[in-house]
Parts: sequence; structure tokens; C-alpha cells
Amino acid sequence: MLRIVIPGDEASAELNLEHLVCDVNGTMSEDGLLIEGVVGRLTELARHLRVHLLTADTFGTLDNIMSQLRTAAVAANVPAPLWKRISAGKEKATYVRELGPQSVISVGNGVNDIPMFELARLSIVVLGVEGSSPRAVVAADTLARSINDALDLLLYPQRLVATLRS
Repeated sequence: MLRIVIPGDEASAELNLEHLVCDVNGTMSEDGLLIEGVVGRLTELARHLRVHLLTADTFGTLDNIMSQLRTAAVAANVPAPLWKRISAGKEKATYVRELGPQSVISVGNGVNDIPMFELARLSIVVLGVEGSSPRAVVAADTLARSINDALDLLLYPQRLVATLRS
């Protein structure tokens, strides 16, 4: 579990997070290939969070991505990410709802990520090489300039606290 306390004017918000739900295409990968640095960061986060990957597998590279992540997970003695082929926002929202939205961090960049952003306790939109939907930016709690920056917000939560405090 990842516990983050966000100070506020009236009261602090306590986030008790158990699941990291990430979109893959355009968020964690570029043209179907994982972005450098993602494997190590996800492996480290798997010590505190259950990692879930949601993808339409547009580039047909999910098997290769999962192989890289499984290998790193075994080497680090952490659970390998769970994955599901999903393309529609409605399906992503259902997935988050089934996990228990108050324990979920969602990360994505597109319009189909908005429904999970609206449910998840914490949502991070990534501005990657594919860009980000302006509607997703508005729906998210915070914006990161890359997937590695987004994952670093969780690895170094004081950065997130500085952004979200009121």
C-alpha cells in the first residue's frame, strides 16, 4: 500500500492506494515499445502497489511488453503486472470500479481514460509523444510531462503533495 497525506486548508486528505492502473499505448509505450525507464519504475512501484495494465494492443506488442515486465518482476521478487485488453473508456471504468476506486491511481493520456480518471482516487494524465486529450487533462488530478515523471510522483510522493496541497 502507498499512503500519501495531502495537507489542506480545512483538513488533510489521506490517500491509501493499493492499485496502479495504467493505459499502455501512448502512455507507457511509444509506437508499441516501452519507453526507457518504465520497467524499473514499475518494478519498484510493485513493491507497494498492484500494477494493472489496460490496452487495446494497437501495435500488437503486448506479449513482448509483458515478457519484459515479467522478467523484471521475477528478478526483483515482486508480483508481475496484471493486464487486460481493453479499448473503451466504459470498460476501463468498470475495471477500476471492480478494484475499488478509492484505492486506485489511474494513469493515461486519452479520451478513453477519462472514465477511469473520474472514478479513481488519484489520476495522472501523461503528456507523451502522442500528446494528451485536453478533456483528459481537465479530468485528471495532475499532469505529468512523461510516464517516467508520472511514476516518479508515486516513487517520490512529496512531489505529489507539493502539487495537490490546497
